[in-house]
Amino acid sequence: MIDRLTLHNYKAFQHAELQLGPLTLLTGLNSSGKSSVLQALALLRQSYESGYLTVSAMLPEARRAGLRTSVVNQGFLLNGELVGLGTGEDVLHEDFTEDEPRIALAVDEGPYHYGWTADYEPEQNLLPLFDVDLPDTSEGGRERPTGPEAVTPAFFTGPFQYLHADRISPAEFYPRDHRAAVGRGFLGVRGEHAVNFLRHHREDPVPAGPLRHPKAASDLLIDQTAAWMGDLCPGVDIQADAIKGADAVSLSYGFPGTLGPTKRRRPGNVGFGLTYVLPIVVACLSARPGTLILLENPEAHLHPQGQTQMATLAASAAAQGTQVIMETHSDHVINGVRLAVKQGRITPGQAVFHYFRGDGTSVDFVSPQVDADGMLDQWPSGFFDELENTLDQLIG
Repeated sequence: MIDRLTLHNYKAFQHAELQLGPLTLLTGLNSSGKSSVLQALALLRQSYESGYLTVSAMLPEARRAGLRTSVVNQGFLLNGELVGLGTGEDVLHEDFTEDEPRIALAVDEGPYHYGWTADYEPEQNLLPLFDVDLPDTSEGGRERPTGPEAVTPAFFTGPFQYLHADRISPAEFYPRDHRAAVGRGFLGVRGEHAVNFLRHHREDPVPAGPLRHPKAASDLLIDQTAAWMGDLCPGVDIQADAIKGADAVSLSYGFPGTLGPTKRRRPGNVGFGLTYVLPIVVACLSARPGTLILLENPEAHLHPQGQTQMATLAASAAAQGTQVIMETHSDHVINGVRLAVKQGRITPGQAVFHYFRGDGTSVDFVSPQVDADGMLDQWPSGFFDELENTLDQLIG
C-alpha cells in the first residue's frame, strides 16, 4: 500500500507530501489539485508499464556514492493510456524556485521510499529522468532490498484500476477486448471494458467479508454486482452477453414487475446513473488485496442515497485489502465514509481526508481526522459547509 505521495514542482504543487490510507478522499473546490494527485500516481504507473521507469536502472554503487546522474531512455511519459497531461510546460509548477527546474515524484510503501526526478523539457511529452532514488541500502538506512523485485514499487506491478470522471454512457454495444478485460483485468479509464469483464468473470466468487452483499442471490460476481446496483435501483438485475460474429458485448437490465419480471431493457432506457456507476461496482467487487483503485467523482449522476452507498462500497473494498483513492465533490460520499467508520466497516485510521484550497497557481491542504464515532476534528471553511451557509442566508 502507498503510505505517502510526494509532489515537487508538479502542476499546482510547489511541494506537498500527502499521507494516503486504505481509503483516501480528496476534496476541495474545482481546480484545487485533486485530480492532479490521482494523475501523478497514474503517470508513474503509465511510465513504468511503457518501459520508461525501470527503477533498477540506477546502479547501487552510484546511489551509495551520492551521485546524481542521468538515466538513459527513462522518463515520465506524460501522454498514454491512463493520462494525457500534454508537455513539460503543462506539468511544471509555475512558481518553481530552482535555477534549473526539475519535476519530482516519490512514493513511500512501508519501509521503502522511491523517488524520481525529471528534467524540465517544455515541448516534450517524455520528460527525461535525471535521478532515481531507490531504497537506501546503506548501513542504518531503510530496510535492505533482497533482489530486483524488492526495488520495484508494489503499485507498479499489482492489480490496478483508474476510472476517470468521464465514464461510459448508455450504449447499444461495448468493446469485447480480450487482452484488456481478460488478459490484464483492466476495465479501461472510462470503464469501457467493464461489461466484457463482467461477462467473462460472471461466475467468479466475491470473497466472504464486507464486500459480499447479504441480499445477493449468490456469491458470484454477476449476482453481487446486481445486489449492489440494486441499492441504487431496487430489484435490478444485469445481463452481459457476447454478440455473435462481432467483437462487442451487450448490456441489459431487468426489473421485477407485479406479474413477474419485465422485459429486458437497453441501457439507454433506464437512465444514465446505472451504467455510469457500473464500472465502479465491478472494480470494487473484483478487487483483491493489494489492488489500487483510483476513482474520480464516483457520485456522478447518482441520487444522494446512491452516493452514500458508493462510500459504503469503497469502504468495504478498503476493509478487504484494496487501497481506494477517490476525488469527490459530494458531502454524501464524505458522510458515507464517516458512517462506515462509525459502523465499524473500517477503522478511523483507515480513512484519510484531504481538503485542498487553491488560488489558481498553488494549493495547500488540510487533513481533518475522523474518530470512532465518525466525527471530524475540524471543519475548515469551504469544506462542505455550503448548506449551512445557504440556510443562514435564507433564514437571516
